[in-house]
Amino acid sequence: MTARPQTIQIYLPGGDPRGIRLAEITTRIVQVLEVPRSLLGEFLKMQEAKQVALYFLVQPGSDTDEPKVYIGQSSDMVLRFGAHDKQKDFWQRALVLISRTHSLTQTHALYLEWLSIQEVKKAGRFIVMNGNGGSRPYTPAPLEADCNEIYDTGRTLLATLGHPIFEPVLGDSTPEDAPEMLFCKGSGADGRGYLTDEGFVVLAKSSGRKENAQSIKGTADERFRQRLIDTGILQVEGERVVMTKDHLFRSPSMAAVALVGRTANGWREWKNAAGMTLHALRRSDEEPAE
Repeated sequence: MTARPQTIQIYLPGGDPRGIRLAEITTRIVQVLEVPRSLLGEFLKMQEAKQVALYFLVQPGSDTDEPKVYIGQSSDMVLRFGAHDKQKDFWQRALVLISRTHSLTQTHALYLEWLSIQEVKKAGRFIVMNGNGGSRPYTPAPLEADCNEIYDTGRTLLATLGHPIFEPVLGDSTPEDAPEMLFCKGSGADGRGYLTDEGFVVLAKSSGRKENAQSIKGTADERFRQRLIDTGILQVEGERVVMTKDHLFRSPSMAAVALVGRTANGWREWKNAAGMTLHALRRSDEEPAE
């Protein structure tokens, strides 16, 4: 998706920035509502809940857990969300895509549901909690073109609200503007990754030692590494651990700890091909926060 300047309006129905939020590009008909699970009942009383919608139930990720999403569509959100509230424990927020002009039809929603599942899987950032991706529904060409435009707008609005469901962890950068690759070789690690606007991405197949240093035995760092193994982000292979996929960590230091098995300052551990530390590359006069 080509980036371009855009103006987005966010409306707070209850006046609370932590509550229900409605985002839209004012020149388009697509709106996305972000609904905390605790306010689901309030949302279902709103007029916006009384129309056909595409929706996403999301669980944000962490250093040790992949984010999760369930994707669905409905013309009866009161019934559907009532069932999801009782039957699905994992989600914290609902993201609901609707049309300001009430022009979204069931045919739109079915195609958008199928397309969204495919695109989220392709991006690889979120674990899709749907049982299967379904088959592509028949959609007339003009309506499919409308759906693709709705999808593009929805993708932008979701990311603006802090839910980059369709965005790969390394973005869509070209070779010319890609960030510089960094390496972690301390304590027998063989890590590769990139510093991004969101944190630090360690690439799949990066590896480190399985054994923890004595200094972190019984500490949060040891529990952190074990959680990475338990959730499958790290896979044990003999005396080593290997990243099973590209994974976003909140900081370079946590990314380094995952591989070196000891306390680590990632701003010093991660270096470019010439051996310059991330700290030096940032040209900061002060020690960066970990």
